[in-house]
Amino acid sequence: MARSQAKSKRKLSGGRYKSTQAKKKYELAGYQTNTRLGDLKTKLKRILGGNKKRSTLSTNQISVTDKKGKTTKTEILNVVENPANPNLVRRNVITKGAIVETKLGKVRITSRPGQEGSVCGVLV
Repeated sequence: MARSQAKSKRKLSGGRYKSTQAKKKYELAGYQTNTRLGDLKTKLKRILGGNKKRSTLSTNQISVTDKKGKTTKTEILNVVENPANPNLVRRNVITKGAIVETKLGKVRITSRPGQEGSVCGVLV
C-alpha cells in the first residue's frame, strides 16, 4: 500500500472527519534515501513541476566549515553518533544532525544528504 502524506481521516477522539477526498498523486510519500558511507553515488528524481532533485545514495566527501567561516572539502572516515537513531550509526547512515569523524576532526552534518545531493557540516 502506498504511503500518503495527506491529513488523517480520523480525529484524535477516533471519530471521522465529515468530507474526505481520494488520495492524490502529490500526496504520495517517497522512500527513505539512507545516505551511506562509501563511494559517491547519486540518483536524480523528477519532482513536482518537472524539476529535478538529486539525492545522494552514498558519499565519502564532506564540505566542512570551521569557526572562522573557511570551508574545506575533506573525507569522511566513519559515523560516530546520530541523535535521530542509534541504529543508523551501526549502518553508517549519514543524516542531518549526525556527527561524523573526518581528517579535520568531528563534524556535525548541517545539510540533508537525501534531499539536497551534497553533504555539508560544521566542526564540533
